[in-house]
Amino acid sequence: MSAPHLPKVAGIDPTIPVSAQTAGSLSAVPAAPGTFIQDRLAGWVSDLTTLHELTERLARTSTLDDALHELLDAGAALVGARRGLVAFEPSDRRGPVSTIGLGLAHAELGHMATVPRSATSYGRILEGLPDAEKEQTTPDLLGDTALDPRRREVAARLGYAASYAVPITAGATGRLGAAVWLYDEPAEPRERQRHLVGLYTGYAGEHLARLLELERARADVATVAEELLPTRLPRVPGVQLAARHRAAPQGGGDWYDALALPEGALGLAVGSVDGSGPSALAAMGRLRAGLRAYAVMEGEDPVAVLSDLELLLRLTEPARSATALFAYCEPSRHKILLAGAGHTPPLVIGDRRTEFVETTVSAPLGMLACWEAPSVEITPAPGETVLFYTDGLLRRTGDSTDRAFARLHSAAARVPKALRDTPEAVADHVLRTMLPDGLDLDAGTEDVVVLAARFAFA
Repeated sequence: MSAPHLPKVAGIDPTIPVSAQTAGSLSAVPAAPGTFIQDRLAGWVSDLTTLHELTERLARTSTLDDALHELLDAGAALVGARRGLVAFEPSDRRGPVSTIGLGLAHAELGHMATVPRSATSYGRILEGLPDAEKEQTTPDLLGDTALDPRRREVAARLGYAASYAVPITAGATGRLGAAVWLYDEPAEPRERQRHLVGLYTGYAGEHLARLLELERARADVATVAEELLPTRLPRVPGVQLAARHRAAPQGGGDWYDALALPEGALGLAVGSVDGSGPSALAAMGRLRAGLRAYAVMEGEDPVAVLSDLELLLRLTEPARSATALFAYCEPSRHKILLAGAGHTPPLVIGDRRTEFVETTVSAPLGMLACWEAPSVEITPAPGETVLFYTDGLLRRTGDSTDRAFARLHSAAARVPKALRDTPEAVADHVLRTMLPDGLDLDAGTEDVVVLAARFAFA
């Protein structure tokens, strides 16, 4: 007669013998499989959340410099390091090239640069050596006698004992650079940390590639814009000239010109073409070239010069408008004759007055069937500076038009007397006062042009 089957209770098979003695403490009893799975899932959720937050922060960066700093900070948090550096060197050798440190002073980066490049982990990645295509781990820099002596010496001097380096690559551009994080004690990242860093740097590489393409495009546009403007300002007796120009990242159409004319005269011009990008630059180049020709032929009549420019714009850019101001200067006669087409009025700066020139109200070029406005004559006193500018100077302040004009007048009136002897000092003071954050902000969408003419005749 067979023994009856014992019932199963709470998933425990009673046929398995249970020892009457406790082999160890209760903490030594392995956790249930469900608890292990829950812990793993919780860990994965935590990793995904961290990765999402870090990539979101990286995605908000809009410049290479900001993105590289963010990459260093995020990588240090993922691998548990305190210091590091990233060397950005695109493999196509077209630049730009930069090295950014985390927790490393400029002098310390200089010490690290004295180590032969092929002896460092990040250097081997940058050199494209066959054994350095993936991550490079050196868990004990001071104890590994096979390493380059200079590398170990620098590590000891700077106080780090281990390093972990990874390549930064993108699918379209290939290798962009390398990042290395430094540990104060012998250590190396765990497999889970390496996996997260690999995912993060993969995303970072694609983001950096997009920023690289954008920065190169901006540099190309800035180069073209500068080439379309005067390479040097003419020297005309009785007048000192200075110009400041900064194109917006997208490439705007603001421009200036100064050219010597017959009989000791001088032509000065500023203008702005609507729109941005290569098409606006092309239109700007055509208008500036046309104005130079018209100024030589009939510069003593600024209205005729702008009328010819209006016709050129209609023939070449029928759907575009532009503003312009042309001034015919005769230093020997202390006279300036000028005409404007929808452009901001010049500003006269001197010891006894700071005032806008009262030009007649006129529409921009290309806005009316036929443009024409009377010219205005002004007589600057010896030592006074006439400041020409584009409306980008006003718009970059972020103020309303009236408030921006008031700020400009105040900035010009407060030019220290010691700085009024040179047009460069006057222009720079006005720019610093109007735009205290500088002209290099990537957020700026407006070109800035300032042309200062100081009349030094006796």
